[in-house]
Amino acid sequence: MKTHLVKAGDGTVLAVDEAGDPAGPPILFIHGYSQSRLCWHRQMTGILAARHRLVAMDMRGHGLSSRPHDAYGDSRVWADDVAAVIETLALDRPVVSAWSYGGALLCDYVRFHGTKGIAGLQFVAAVSKLGKPSLAYLGADFLALMKGFVSTDAEASVAALENLTALVPAAPLDPLEAASLLGEAVIVPPHVRRGLFSRTLDNDDLLPQIACPVLLTHGSADRVILPSLSEHHASLMPNATLSRFEGFGHAPFLEATDRFDRELAAFVATARAAG
Repeated sequence: MKTHLVKAGDGTVLAVDEAGDPAGPPILFIHGYSQSRLCWHRQMTGILAARHRLVAMDMRGHGLSSRPHDAYGDSRVWADDVAAVIETLALDRPVVSAWSYGGALLCDYVRFHGTKGIAGLQFVAAVSKLGKPSLAYLGADFLALMKGFVSTDAEASVAALENLTALVPAAPLDPLEAASLLGEAVIVPPHVRRGLFSRTLDNDDLLPQIACPVLLTHGSADRVILPSLSEHHASLMPNATLSRFEGFGHAPFLEATDRFDRELAAFVATARAAG
């Protein structure tokens, strides 16, 4: 495992881990709200590593990346962050796999940079909408926690994040894994969490224009991002395939790792062949 420090266009430093076969087809992983690159540890050390170049980035404000103030509301900035990682690490026709809030970054990237040079996109229980357009697709239990996420009261914030960590899987994760998710969530400062909620996006105009292959991966028991959002995405994207993980929650890459990794590997092969 190697860690790179990538400088974004505005000077923000992004932490990026790399593992696997450096000569293999690349996969870029983007984590979700108040998480980090470490959530992909099973993929970075599992069966995908044998034949793929695996890259996992910390979004600005998260993990080991810089945590600037007032630098989270501009879609162009987020798009350029993803572009900086792809360009700095010279990723050749990567598949970009994004979880939850990471889907907003996928849309940002496509809107400003297109899909030329991208083999495919994977939306993992991922959003394309933020703010009011997203409300119909967010679980009630998740919505009830949002005030706590942005609280500057440490006790209220940690309690909300602890409840979110418990909400993510359909069945409890290994206690050490759950503790790692909570730890990564807690170290994200409140100003970053507020900044991520400062944006309003829809992207229904963009999704039908995505020409590259798309894999939509969603757990049927997701209580954070409702599965109806991936169904909505499938109805708009002509080149999308929807894979439902029956009985699993918001993190199928942790809850059903073997199936997730096999499906992603097959998608990478198909997407690159299609290009």
